[in-house]
Amino acid sequence: MSGGVESFVLDAIAPQRWKNGAGSTREIAAHPRGAADFEWRISVAGVDRGAPFSAYAGVDRVIMLLEGEGLYLRGEVSHDLVEPFVPFAFAGEAAIVGEPVAGATTDFNLMTRRGAWRGAAHAHRLAAALPAADAGMLLCVRGRWSQPALQPGEGLVWRDGRPATALEPDTDDAVLIAVTLNR
Repeated sequence: MSGGVESFVLDAIAPQRWKNGAGSTREIAAHPRGAADFEWRISVAGVDRGAPFSAYAGVDRVIMLLEGEGLYLRGEVSHDLVEPFVPFAFAGEAAIVGEPVAGATTDFNLMTRRGAWRGAAHAHRLAAALPAADAGMLLCVRGRWSQPALQPGEGLVWRDGRPATALEPDTDDAVLIAVTLNR
Protein backbone atom coordinates (compact mmCIF):
# COMPACT_ATOMS: atom_id res chain seq x y z
CA MET A 1 0.00 0.00 0.00
CA SER A 2 1.31 3.41 -0.90
CA GLY A 3 0.11 6.81 -2.19
CA GLY A 4 -3.06 8.12 -0.55
CA VAL A 5 -2.57 5.99 2.56
CA GLU A 6 -2.42 7.77 5.91
CA SER A 7 -0.70 6.13 8.86
CA PHE A 8 -1.77 6.65 12.47
CA VAL A 9 -0.85 5.59 15.99
CA LEU A 10 -3.96 4.97 18.09
CA ASP A 11 -2.43 6.28 21.35
CA ALA A 12 -1.53 9.55 19.58
CA ILE A 13 -5.23 10.28 18.91
CA ALA A 14 -6.61 12.34 21.78
CA PRO A 15 -9.63 10.70 23.44
CA GLN A 16 -12.82 12.78 23.49
CA ARG A 17 -14.95 12.31 26.63
CA TRP A 18 -18.60 11.47 26.07
CA LYS A 19 -21.20 14.02 27.15
CA ASN A 20 -22.66 11.46 29.59
CA GLY A 21 -19.23 10.87 31.17
CA ALA A 22 -19.45 7.09 30.74
CA GLY A 23 -16.48 6.78 28.38
CA SER A 24 -14.41 8.32 25.61
CA THR A 25 -13.78 7.90 21.89
CA ARG A 26 -10.65 8.06 19.74
CA GLU A 27 -11.84 8.88 16.21
CA ILE A 28 -9.50 7.18 13.75
CA ALA A 29 -11.15 8.52 10.59
CA ALA A 30 -14.42 9.89 9.25
CA HIS A 31 -15.68 10.83 5.81
CA PRO A 32 -16.02 13.57 4.86
CA ARG A 33 -13.26 14.82 7.13
CA GLY A 34 -14.54 17.02 9.92
CA ALA A 35 -18.19 16.75 8.86
CA ALA A 36 -20.75 16.59 11.67
CA ASP A 37 -22.97 14.44 9.42
CA PHE A 38 -20.46 11.71 8.50
CA GLU A 39 -20.94 9.12 5.75
CA TRP A 40 -18.64 6.72 7.60
CA ARG A 41 -16.74 6.82 10.87
CA ILE A 42 -14.14 4.52 12.43
CA SER A 43 -13.26 4.79 16.12
CA VAL A 44 -12.11 3.03 19.27
CA ALA A 45 -14.11 3.66 22.45
CA GLY A 46 -13.27 3.18 26.09
CA VAL A 47 -16.36 2.36 28.16
CA ASP A 48 -15.98 3.14 31.87
CA ARG A 49 -19.55 2.48 33.05
CA GLY A 50 -22.97 1.53 31.74
CA ALA A 51 -24.93 4.04 29.64
CA PRO A 52 -27.28 4.30 26.66
CA PHE A 53 -25.66 4.24 23.24
CA SER A 54 -25.97 7.43 21.22
CA ALA A 55 -28.67 7.04 18.56
CA TYR A 56 -27.59 7.43 14.91
CA ALA A 57 -30.64 7.35 12.63
CA GLY A 58 -29.94 5.87 9.21
CA VAL A 59 -26.56 4.48 10.26
CA ASP A 60 -25.42 0.85 10.31
CA ARG A 61 -23.06 0.05 13.18
CA VAL A 62 -20.51 -2.67 13.84
CA ILE A 63 -18.93 -3.09 17.28
CA MET A 64 -16.09 -5.42 18.27
CA LEU A 65 -14.65 -6.03 21.75
CA LEU A 66 -10.90 -5.32 21.91
CA GLU A 67 -10.10 -5.40 25.66
CA GLY A 68 -11.89 -6.13 28.91
CA GLU A 69 -14.57 -8.57 29.96
CA GLY A 70 -17.13 -7.20 27.51
CA LEU A 71 -20.44 -5.39 27.32
CA TYR A 72 -23.98 -6.57 27.80
CA LEU A 73 -26.07 -4.80 25.14
CA ARG A 74 -29.72 -4.55 26.14
CA GLY A 75 -32.78 -2.84 24.67
CA GLU A 76 -34.16 -3.08 21.15
CA VAL A 77 -31.13 -5.28 20.50
CA SER A 78 -29.79 -7.75 23.05
CA HIS A 79 -26.31 -9.22 22.67
CA ASP A 80 -23.48 -10.26 24.97
CA LEU A 81 -20.35 -8.71 23.46
CA VAL A 82 -17.93 -10.90 25.42
CA GLU A 83 -15.70 -12.59 22.85
CA PRO A 84 -12.82 -10.40 21.64
CA PHE A 85 -12.49 -9.63 17.94
CA VAL A 86 -15.95 -10.87 16.90
CA PRO A 87 -17.91 -8.16 15.05
CA PHE A 88 -21.56 -7.52 15.91
CA ALA A 89 -23.74 -5.44 13.55
CA PHE A 90 -26.87 -3.48 14.50
CA ALA A 91 -28.95 -0.47 13.43
CA GLY A 92 -27.66 2.84 14.79
CA GLU A 93 -31.13 4.06 15.68
CA ALA A 94 -31.82 1.10 17.99
CA ALA A 95 -32.28 2.08 21.64
CA ILE A 96 -29.50 0.16 23.43
CA VAL A 97 -27.83 0.38 26.82
CA GLY A 98 -24.29 -0.97 27.14
CA GLU A 99 -23.35 -2.33 30.56
CA PRO A 100 -19.77 -3.50 31.18
CA VAL A 101 -19.57 -7.11 32.36
CA ALA A 102 -16.83 -6.31 34.90
CA GLY A 103 -14.82 -3.10 34.73
CA ALA A 104 -13.85 -0.91 31.80
CA THR A 105 -13.77 -2.20 28.22
CA THR A 106 -12.35 -1.03 24.93
CA ASP A 107 -14.25 -1.62 21.70
CA PHE A 108 -13.81 -0.95 18.01
CA ASN A 109 -16.61 0.83 16.14
CA LEU A 110 -17.54 1.21 12.49
CA MET A 111 -20.49 3.36 11.43
CA THR A 112 -21.72 3.75 7.84
CA ARG A 113 -24.52 5.91 6.48
CA ARG A 114 -27.15 3.51 5.15
CA GLY A 115 -27.61 3.87 1.39
CA ALA A 116 -24.34 5.78 0.93
CA TRP A 117 -21.69 3.25 2.07
CA ARG A 118 -21.46 -0.43 2.95
CA GLY A 119 -18.85 -1.40 5.51
CA ALA A 120 -17.41 -4.57 6.95
CA ALA A 121 -15.01 -5.13 9.83
CA HIS A 122 -13.05 -8.34 10.41
CA ALA A 123 -10.29 -9.45 12.76
CA HIS A 124 -7.49 -11.36 11.01
CA ARG A 125 -5.06 -13.67 12.79
CA LEU A 126 -3.69 -15.49 9.76
CA ALA A 127 -2.50 -14.54 6.30
CA ALA A 128 -5.42 -13.34 4.19
CA ALA A 129 -6.36 -11.32 1.14
CA LEU A 130 -8.01 -7.99 1.90
CA PRO A 131 -10.57 -7.39 -0.87
CA ALA A 132 -10.50 -4.28 -3.03
CA ALA A 133 -12.35 -1.37 -1.45
CA ASP A 134 -13.23 2.28 -2.08
CA ALA A 135 -11.91 3.16 1.40
CA GLY A 136 -10.73 1.29 4.44
CA MET A 137 -8.58 0.91 7.52
CA LEU A 138 -6.14 -1.53 9.09
CA LEU A 139 -5.31 -1.51 12.82
CA CYS A 140 -2.75 -3.83 14.41
CA VAL A 141 -4.15 -4.84 17.79
CA ARG A 142 -1.63 -7.52 18.82
CA GLY A 143 1.63 -8.96 17.59
CA ARG A 144 3.29 -7.69 14.43
CA TRP A 145 2.38 -7.77 10.75
CA SER A 146 4.93 -7.88 7.94
CA GLN A 147 2.41 -7.08 5.19
CA PRO A 148 1.69 -4.29 5.80
CA ALA A 149 4.44 -3.55 8.33
CA LEU A 150 2.51 -2.69 11.52
CA GLN A 151 3.13 -2.93 15.28
CA PRO A 152 0.42 -2.90 18.01
CA GLY A 153 -1.52 0.37 17.97
CA GLU A 154 -0.36 1.32 14.46
CA GLY A 155 -2.73 1.57 11.53
CA LEU A 156 -3.44 2.76 8.02
CA VAL A 157 -6.44 4.55 6.48
CA TRP A 158 -7.15 5.02 2.77
CA ARG A 159 -9.95 6.95 1.08
CA ASP A 160 -9.10 6.72 -2.63
CA GLY A 161 -9.71 3.06 -3.46
CA ARG A 162 -7.28 0.17 -3.20
CA PRO A 163 -6.94 -3.11 -5.05
CA ALA A 164 -6.98 -6.41 -3.17
CA THR A 165 -4.01 -6.57 -0.81
CA ALA A 166 -2.21 -9.44 0.92
CA LEU A 167 -2.12 -9.45 4.72
CA GLU A 168 0.73 -11.37 6.36
CA PRO A 169 1.28 -11.76 10.14
CA ASP A 170 4.83 -11.73 11.47
CA THR A 171 4.06 -13.27 14.90
CA ASP A 172 1.80 -16.08 16.11
CA ASP A 173 -0.19 -13.74 18.38
CA ALA A 174 -0.94 -11.20 15.62
CA VAL A 175 -4.43 -9.68 15.37
CA LEU A 176 -5.30 -7.11 12.69
CA ILE A 177 -8.65 -5.30 12.42
CA ALA A 178 -9.51 -4.70 8.76
CA VAL A 179 -12.31 -2.44 7.54
CA THR A 180 -13.49 -2.30 3.94
CA LEU A 181 -15.85 0.45 2.77
CA ASN A 182 -17.62 0.57 -0.59
CA ARG A 183 -20.12 2.95 -2.14
